[in-house]
Amino acid sequence: MDFASLMSSEISKKSKPTSAVPVSESTVSYLKRADLEAQRQQAYLDEQAALQREREAKLIQKRKRDEEESVRSRERDEKRRRLAEESRLRREEDEDKKERARRKRLGLPDLPLSDTNKEGSPLAEGEGDISESDLISKLRSIKEPVTLFGETHKQRLRRYKRLTAALSTQATTFSSGPISTSLDPVPESDMLVPSTLPPPKTAERTFIFRQLSSYFNMLLKEWSHALSTQSESVKQSFQGKAALGAMQQSLTNLRPLFQKMESQTLEESILEPVLEIVRAAQERRYVDANDGYLRLSIGKAAWPIGVTM
Repeated sequence: MDFASLMSSEISKKSKPTSAVPVSESTVSYLKRADLEAQRQQAYLDEQAALQREREAKLIQKRKRDEEESVRSRERDEKRRRLAEESRLRREEDEDKKERARRKRLGLPDLPLSDTNKEGSPLAEGEGDISESDLISKLRSIKEPVTLFGETHKQRLRRYKRLTAALSTQATTFSSGPISTSLDPVPESDMLVPSTLPPPKTAERTFIFRQLSSYFNMLLKEWSHALSTQSESVKQSFQGKAALGAMQQSLTNLRPLFQKMESQTLEESILEPVLEIVRAAQERRYVDANDGYLRLSIGKAAWPIGVTM
């Protein structure tokens, strides 16, 4: 067989149909572009609907959690309010007992008995009501909080009347000065403190407390006057503000000392060094007064820098 007959036989094999199935009945299928677009849109809508259902389910769960958290928060706030109210009542009772004991010890008139602070309790006869705006302005004028936690108008009114009654009593029994005290002041000529400490619970010890309170008030008054006479530029400078802050801090730090002297409960381990410091300052031995202050504040312990050098 030559090459030409071989090629013709192969070509004839290739030209024969591979399947006996007619073309019209073959499995070949096709879709229109509109059908494909409709299927795509339907799939997109189904996906978006599923996402929307998922979002709604999450939103319902979140709303449920928020409601539960809100209920728990209200319960916590209510419990906190009750505890704060109980703590406030206990604190007021303790302060009232301390104030009554202090007044009894100093021979001052006792505080008037206060009624219950319940909202339902009526005001006593002669206890006139004050409008809310006037009451707020009056509390601000005496530098007191306008409203305490959970306080009602009647409770606020009774608190204002207690404060004004206490202030009116203090105005007749407490001495004037940068730090108000029940200790009677002494003239400047009698402020020189002794070098030895008299026995406790004696008239001499009480007189020493009067001397110390009068001397400290005199120094604070002179300090305040010196700061007030400075020029406006010095007051607004860093040094002026620092000096004013130091004086205000000294006022705050000396108040507990005055309370101890009023009640005559100041420890001798503190009173004796204070007496030494004041005596040295009155005799213009300021270096000795500073040394006494250092011994009182830090003792005789070596500084770390002195140990390491």
